[in-house]
Amino acid sequence: MTTGPTEPAAPPSRSRFRAAPWLVAGAPRGVLAVVGAVLLALGLFLFVRPLTAVGFLGIYLAVSCLLSGLAELADRTHEQDGQDGREGADRFRVATGVWWLLAGLTGLAWWGRDVDLFAPAAGVVLLVSGGLAVLRLARGRTWTLAVGALVGLAEILFGVLALTWPDATLIVVGILFGGRTAVFGTSLLVRGLLGPRRRVPGPPGRARTVLRVVLATAVLAAAVGTAWVSHTLRDGAPVLDGFYDTPAALPDEPGVLIRTAPYDGDLPRGMTGTRIYYTTTDADGEVIPSTGVLAVPERATGPLPLVTWAHGTVGIARACAPSTGPDVLTPDHQPGADRLAELGWAFVSSDYPGMGAEGATPYLVGEGEGRAVLDAARAAGQVEGVELDGRTVVWGHSQGGHGALWAGQLAPSYAPDLDVVGTAALSPASNPRAIADRVAARPGALGASLGIAFVAQAYADYYADLSLTDAAPPSARTLIREAASRCTGEGGTLVTILTGLSVARDTPLIRSGALDGRFGRRLEENIPAGPWAAPLFVGQGEQDEVIAFRINQDYVADLCAQGIDVEFHGYPGGTHMSVLKAGSALDDDVVAWTQDRLAGRPARPNCP
Repeated sequence: MTTGPTEPAAPPSRSRFRAAPWLVAGAPRGVLAVVGAVLLALGLFLFVRPLTAVGFLGIYLAVSCLLSGLAELADRTHEQDGQDGREGADRFRVATGVWWLLAGLTGLAWWGRDVDLFAPAAGVVLLVSGGLAVLRLARGRTWTLAVGALVGLAEILFGVLALTWPDATLIVVGILFGGRTAVFGTSLLVRGLLGPRRRVPGPPGRARTVLRVVLATAVLAAAVGTAWVSHTLRDGAPVLDGFYDTPAALPDEPGVLIRTAPYDGDLPRGMTGTRIYYTTTDADGEVIPSTGVLAVPERATGPLPLVTWAHGTVGIARACAPSTGPDVLTPDHQPGADRLAELGWAFVSSDYPGMGAEGATPYLVGEGEGRAVLDAARAAGQVEGVELDGRTVVWGHSQGGHGALWAGQLAPSYAPDLDVVGTAALSPASNPRAIADRVAARPGALGASLGIAFVAQAYADYYADLSLTDAAPPSARTLIREAASRCTGEGGTLVTILTGLSVARDTPLIRSGALDGRFGRRLEENIPAGPWAAPLFVGQGEQDEVIAFRINQDYVADLCAQGIDVEFHGYPGGTHMSVLKAGSALDDDVVAWTQDRLAGRPARPNCP
């Protein structure tokens, strides 16, 4: 490569980033001012409202590609940019120009109409743009082209990231395009109003080249750093092994144990675990597979009572199944976990269908959750070497509290072979409609995007009469699909939360009026209304930041008004998760309440 004043003059880059400056070069001051004002307004709109404008952003990107193609084709008269001769350089420019023109025409036809195509399209455009910059360096080794190649490598990395994180790409690309357009518009406006600035001698050619190399290297370093963060966030995501494969045929009956495997996760001292693969039924009664974990005291000497646990929200994707992780049973997530061996209780936790096992996940779908919880208890009794005494208590927290309520009310009709002696619902999502109304009214709340995404996608997958279009506007569907593919315990969830917070004031994730139609009616159908044949316990922290305490106060009041006996406890200062920790008041209350149920003592409901 050559440097300084002796470097051959490199042709100006006609990438989509420089096509607009080329287009307005030499325009009258009035035209510059008008174009600058329009671009400034457009840039600010894209920057502040990237999702509202995402359809236009697709058209904007397509037009940029068209301008780049025209610029490349108009630039054939420049000096050769490599050592292959003028003819080779012209062929390269023609091919590049034709590519940008085809990309732009394709974009006008599709990108602006389908928001789901925007992120992949942006990724492909970045990959091709970066690749062309690297090819230019191979054709003509000058410092100018070397700087372009450094930026091109950064574009390639950002293109890969756009394909990897499409929901974040919608936001980031909108902000970057908006910011760049606003800056360019401001410069045109100033030039149009004040006239061209007096040229000030710049640094020597060598210093200018060094400065450009440093800036391009910084851009590439930022891309490398972002790629490393992306890899770190994705690293550690759970992976399903062959245990979760769907068998060729399923038994015709629910609650049938199909296979077992050791559970290698962390368990409280004195407990040993087994993964179970069993049958259950969906809300329509079709037999489907589910998975879970059974934990029993290592030194059990006789038949054991069983706690069947309904877990809280961890995601709705297959890989989110708690049985794939190390902490299916811990003192921070289940009451009495550190005392199970001493108490002599067996414990089984269903993953729910669609998590671990293939299928649709019944997220806040009561029939699906409740049946899976009951069938896990049935399957637990079929594990070799495990002897249960038939007495079963249902526990559940958050989403699982909803599932526990449904399991308790379904038990007499769906699983009469189980002796369910009580149901404990902890911080339950008892009223999905009330929760949805609250989340829709507070879309900026931390984690609201996760809840919206899980419910909207799960209901669309589970119910034939619902689709994502019933719940979400076009600009939010990519965000919802991506969020629904992640688990709450993996790093990618951070992207979902940050993206959700960034768009909360920009565009709603729930379509206006969605809760007043079929979607809202399905939510109302999934409110457990009883009755419960066995005693019912409901407990919740009064400072719950996920499910408002008032929702369960109202829910319990409605049950009491119908003559249903409930033992209800609020825990001052308790949050959504703190009430579960070992030694908490709820922890002690649930264990004591369960001991009473297993001993056959009378319940102590406290309805007014």
